[in-house]
Amino acid sequence: MTPMSREQQVSAVFVQVADSLIDNFDLLEFLDQLCAHCVSLLDVTAVGILLANENDTLQTIAASDENTHLLELFALQHDQGPCVECYRTGTPRTNIDLNSPTATSAWPAFATRARRSGFHTAHVFPLRLRNRAIGAMNLFHTSQQPLSPQDASLAQALADIATIALLQQRDLDQEQTEKAQLQRALTTRITIEQAKGILAERWNTSPDTAFTALRAYARAHQLRVSDCARQIIDQTLDTDHIPHP
Repeated sequence: MTPMSREQQVSAVFVQVADSLIDNFDLLEFLDQLCAHCVSLLDVTAVGILLANENDTLQTIAASDENTHLLELFALQHDQGPCVECYRTGTPRTNIDLNSPTATSAWPAFATRARRSGFHTAHVFPLRLRNRAIGAMNLFHTSQQPLSPQDASLAQALADIATIALLQQRDLDQEQTEKAQLQRALTTRITIEQAKGILAERWNTSPDTAFTALRAYARAHQLRVSDCARQIIDQTLDTDHIPHP
């Protein structure tokens, strides 16, 4: 298969947003794919997306890999890091040198953990609803690689696309409806993480590998990943039917 051009990838993201208007749109699958698109389009190593729940508490909802997912969990557990800061201020930051004590003075523990995870540069962009943030998207490099102004604009556009996918199909003037929708998305993510853990333990493999197999099975059977995950937890899906990695 011929690799898609940058323009084709951007178009594919917008097509997926248009598909979100249908009833059986899988939001979490879209966000996982958006992370993958960000890695490719912006030439970054990893991407994580955090979303605020109904109590205005951030939770991780998507990540390009398990290493980044664990780093974002560390940020939430210690209430620090560029994503947490971006959510609170609603302001993007680019070219954050994770080796610089000055640049990371507000969250030294996160910077140390990020370096241990292999990352040396970070960029962060808010998921914005009108004049406030509902979450944040974090980009990471394993090298000290800057993000150009053009790529920074594209990154913010992709964060805005994530917000559109999260908030479409609801009346944005109804605060409680909005929060309920976001909470459902977060609850579904927890279900998927639990299913990943079950498969990883059962197969003695990594969560990333388990999720790849789960997603492949769901796509092959035209099912939502979240529905398959729930069936695994409920023990109504025989995991022997899922091809082992």
